[in-house]
Amino acid sequence: PSDTGKALQHIREEFYEEIENKKELNILVEKSLSIIAIVGEQMKNTPGISANLFRSLARNGISVIAVAQGSSELNISIAIRKEFLVKAMNAIHEGFFLTGYKELNIFVVGTGVVGGALLRQIHRQQPVLMKTHRLKIQVAGIANIDRMIFDEEGIKLDRWEKTIKEKGEPVDMDKFVAVLKKMNLRNSVFVDCTGHPDPASRYLDLLSSFVSVVTPNKIAASSDYAHYCALLEAAKSHNVKFLFETNVGAGLPVINTINDLIMSGDRIIRIEAVLSGTLNYIFNTLSADMPLSETIKQAKEKGYSEPDPRIDLSGTDVVRKILILSRIAGYPMEKEDIVVKPFLPAECFEGTLEDFFLKVKKYDEMFEKQRQKLQKENKRWRFVARLDEGKATVQLMEVGSDHPAYVLEGSNNIIIITTERYKELPMVIKGYGAGAEVTAAGVFADIIRCANL
Repeated sequence: PSDTGKALQHIREEFYEEIENKKELNILVEKSLSIIAIVGEQMKNTPGISANLFRSLARNGISVIAVAQGSSELNISIAIRKEFLVKAMNAIHEGFFLTGYKELNIFVVGTGVVGGALLRQIHRQQPVLMKTHRLKIQVAGIANIDRMIFDEEGIKLDRWEKTIKEKGEPVDMDKFVAVLKKMNLRNSVFVDCTGHPDPASRYLDLLSSFVSVVTPNKIAASSDYAHYCALLEAAKSHNVKFLFETNVGAGLPVINTINDLIMSGDRIIRIEAVLSGTLNYIFNTLSADMPLSETIKQAKEKGYSEPDPRIDLSGTDVVRKILILSRIAGYPMEKEDIVVKPFLPAECFEGTLEDFFLKVKKYDEMFEKQRQKLQKENKRWRFVARLDEGKATVQLMEVGSDHPAYVLEGSNNIIIITTERYKELPMVIKGYGAGAEVTAAGVFADIIRCANL
């Protein structure tokens, strides 16, 4: 760098006539660059060396400023930004020599029931993935509600809670994302295990910075359609992943299944689904001894519902889920396109939570009479989200014993998919639709998909 001025002067003197005759010709100096050379005796006889080099760099968002190949064809030299040097070296080694394994660098935001379960699962599975799939997953950053920590070499997951408490700094999402970018680790994955809008608002920036995003947070995928499309396009154009399988059905393989059907040329005709574990629990628990108001309280006490159960009872969460499935199925829908038919009057959703329980108690007798009538007719209540030829509805339905959702137990989910290929006998996906462990397992599976194994 100290000789830059002299070098520039001598070059301009040497090419003085060319510069004068061709006014567009000029000599420029670019600073803060590094040069990497790959050398090999058999390069000229081995097709694809350059392609492999540039592909390895492109996958990690590293631009090449200049390139030169020796006349002997024994080496290729490239100039890149200095801040990308370590990342580029690692990417090239992985591309050419495989380093014996593939590496993912994970940044986890949110360590509640799902985030905490995810970190435990990663800790248990790290040696297994390394042994069986040569996949090294290391957690390079963790942020909880209060503090955050980073470690380029990987945070020790057997004591991360103690480490973040003792060495963590106050949480700041702007700084968390800035540090993630500055660390510039190859194959970085941002994992949002919160339900908050702040982390979700960062996805587009992260994807555009060559960072994959995995999340059970439904906010982004159920935002306005233009933003949803922008997220998908950013992931595609930057060769990274935006994965949100756990937005619907926790760990059930719903979104990937619909994606696979669409990509293989099938067409989704109808989706009928029970997507609220909370509401399914409530309607399964109703009895002569357990009126509606009491089942709602019980669902809240057992943690099946949101702290304010009106969020579940209004169908807001189900609307988000069927909106996401509609988009995956190929329909450019907005929330306003979904027809919601509440089963409780509007007055129940006004006022405080205490007011709600007083108001809903007035409807216990009405629901019990209707429940007894259904029982005699061998029918049951199910809160059903339905997509039929591009039209979506969310409502309480009475289903008979011939309906697949009739035998749905506890807080389970069911998704019935009718397609051109699965028309006479629709595809049925059923199982746990909520719970920390199954949701974390679904998030974990999406993380592994980022490795393209």
